[in-house]
Amino acid sequence: MQFQESVKTCLNKFVDFKGRASRSEFWWFVLFTVLVNFILGAISDKLQGIGALILLLPYLAVAVRRLHDIGKNWYWLLVGIIPIIGAIVLIYFYVQKSMSTANEFGDVPVGIDVN
Repeated sequence: MQFQESVKTCLNKFVDFKGRASRSEFWWFVLFTVLVNFILGAISDKLQGIGALILLLPYLAVAVRRLHDIGKNWYWLLVGIIPIIGAIVLIYFYVQKSMSTANEFGDVPVGIDVN
């Protein structure tokens, strides 16, 4: 999945917490979020706050779908509340290879090489 396709998918599925998201979809959207926040932050702190709030729900949705892709439930996001350790655990989960078969959360995401 390419950058534009990933951002478009994530923004269109901003309230879709079901299904799965590939690594590329998740990480391209994270890059988009960082870039938007950086640009808005360079303009104004208030704009950066508004941008972060607007992108929060799509980020949570793609993060939950990414966890589904590796067979984890949404409540693993709560590990992120734990300072430092929580972020490390979530990053570890986010970089895991996608399951190459269907799991309880759905079929293999588009663009995943199952070989």
